[in-house]
Amino acid sequence: MPRSNRREFLVAAAAAAAPLLAQSAATPGGLFLSMHEATSGGFDFRAAMEGYAKAGVRAVEITLPKLREFADKESPAVAKRLLQDLGLKPVSCGSRTGVVEPNPNRPKNLEDLKWQLELAQAVGCDRMVMPSGSTAKFTPDDYKRGVENARECGEMARPFGVTMMLEFQRISTFIGTLPTALRVVRETAHPNVRVMLDTYHFWGGVSKFEDLELLRDGEVHHLHFEDTPDDPPRELLEQRHRVWPGQGIAPLRRIVEVLKRKKYSGPASVELFDPMIQKMDPYQAAMKARAAVEPLLG
Repeated sequence: MPRSNRREFLVAAAAAAAPLLAQSAATPGGLFLSMHEATSGGFDFRAAMEGYAKAGVRAVEITLPKLREFADKESPAVAKRLLQDLGLKPVSCGSRTGVVEPNPNRPKNLEDLKWQLELAQAVGCDRMVMPSGSTAKFTPDDYKRGVENARECGEMARPFGVTMMLEFQRISTFIGTLPTALRVVRETAHPNVRVMLDTYHFWGGVSKFEDLELLRDGEVHHLHFEDTPDDPPRELLEQRHRVWPGQGIAPLRRIVEVLKRKKYSGPASVELFDPMIQKMDPYQAAMKARAAVEPLLG
């Protein structure tokens, strides 16, 4: 696309996002849609961001390898300017696995965390997802190390102004439930380590709806928002089985009501891994996400 035409596109996309920006500004403390870049895994960074902005989405969760690929060809400054021109706010990025649970690859994972923090800071992103998805066998003493490890990650992130957000995953044998995630984060007691919630891992795992009542006001720092299908059986679920909000069996409206009561305000980030969805035009995916999510957020 010629430079002049691209500039016109960026201006038009930002204008399309303006009504949603105004709506969010008029309703402080609310939940709002965010598009997780994984949902458009078949597209590069620019194409995904331009598609989301054209659909009127204002918040994005960036996939760091895609961002790094773009930044290596252009620069982090160009990536940041693209987001600004499109009227997009990077509300989160991810993800850094294998840094909380004890594992032999942790030193290498911490090395990778350094460039991830630098890149997040460079584009103005102040949150990073830190999932626990290990299926190894652990002991009670490993949780003491897990707390130490999480605190170390918080210390690494502090100079970059980034908060590391612990995500429990349904398959994890270390941090696979909301209560365990809360326990680790609370014992870590570091301002740059917070807990987040993914509705697929929450409802598709062994957490209970009542576990949401364990949350203190304002304790949830970020939300991944998708649905859990009724087929295949829960024991066979994989990441690719996630479905659009409202198409599954998770009580998303009830979950949103509790989160609002627990003073969560922020993104509801749609993160889908279905290969067919990842091949959808990012504009079409974002429009579908808006239609699915915005009624649930009220």
